[in-house]
Amino acid sequence: MKKFTKALVALAAAGALMLSGCGTEREGDTGSNGDGGGFEKGALIGVALPQKTSENWVLAEQLFNDGLKDAGYEADVQFANGGVAEQQNQIQAMVTKGAKVIIVGAIDGSQLGTQLQAAKDAGATVIAYDRLVKNTPAVDYYVAFDNFKVGELQGTALLEGLKARKGGDGPWNIELIAGSPDDANSQVFFDGAMSVLQPEIDKGTLVVKSGQTTFQQVSTQGWKAENAQKRMDTIMSSTYSGDTELHGILSPNDTLARAAMTSVKAAGKDLPVVTGQDSEVESVKSIMAGEQYSTIYKDTTALVEHSITMVNNLQEGKTPEINDDESYDNEVKVVPAYLLEPKIVTKETAAEIYKDDKTLGPLTKG
Repeated sequence: MKKFTKALVALAAAGALMLSGCGTEREGDTGSNGDGGGFEKGALIGVALPQKTSENWVLAEQLFNDGLKDAGYEADVQFANGGVAEQQNQIQAMVTKGAKVIIVGAIDGSQLGTQLQAAKDAGATVIAYDRLVKNTPAVDYYVAFDNFKVGELQGTALLEGLKARKGGDGPWNIELIAGSPDDANSQVFFDGAMSVLQPEIDKGTLVVKSGQTTFQQVSTQGWKAENAQKRMDTIMSSTYSGDTELHGILSPNDTLARAAMTSVKAAGKDLPVVTGQDSEVESVKSIMAGEQYSTIYKDTTALVEHSITMVNNLQEGKTPEINDDESYDNEVKVVPAYLLEPKIVTKETAAEIYKDDKTLGPLTKG
């Protein structure tokens, strides 16, 4: 995954507009449907979500259903808990039913090319949501948080937590956990974190005692807690027996963070500094209790709202806004992107960051 310069993005966006028949955002210009005036009010909008592996995906389902209906659209929001084949079938069904926009949170972003090309051939616009769709030109926009920065924040939090909780200047023993290899974001999170951690590993400030340092070695199939816990159980018994201490764990999300802490507790060890992501309720409680060190707040409401704003732009025949200097290469094309800003959360910052969140804000009181 590569970030491109503002100039390159501008050229790519201009080229995409020329190819799709789009103009500027003047009244009467069209989006990538190219029908001269967007599409009709009340049209069908498809939303294909992955498996329910985190609270944020469940919340997104509700927000898309409510938000699209409030905006006057017919909403078809589907989860693919049965896997990739189910998501492929769901997208194809959305195409058959005449969806004008299909928003895709992919299970495996490299296996949807046939279905998304069918959507494009039918005149629909495709928006990749949260996870980049790869290896296909049949995707128009990408809306997400800056996932490389998420990783950078996680790596930074691990270092800051080690200094604050363990004291001194190291060396500190750490272990690494990454997300599912079929999720395009997993490598990006890991690369962002390692851009911070690798220099410290090279200097000897951080030591990965298990020797497992590559993405392939540390990834967690399906983002499943049981897979992360099983791997950590093996590491704890083989590497951290006796007086050997584990000081920190890089975890890409809250579910895997809690699984890792369960493994450490079962081994009879003191809890290490553990990172996370998604601001799940149980992990926020853990942070406030002084257990999990950090998480990342990515406001799902804001992400869904901007996705629906893009749909509204397309319906009106306008080109959706993208960040001028942020677009991503899906290995076939540069996908114009709108990226939101993630925030790191620790016990010290939680009250301020969650102050406007009706669910998480109250957890930081008292």
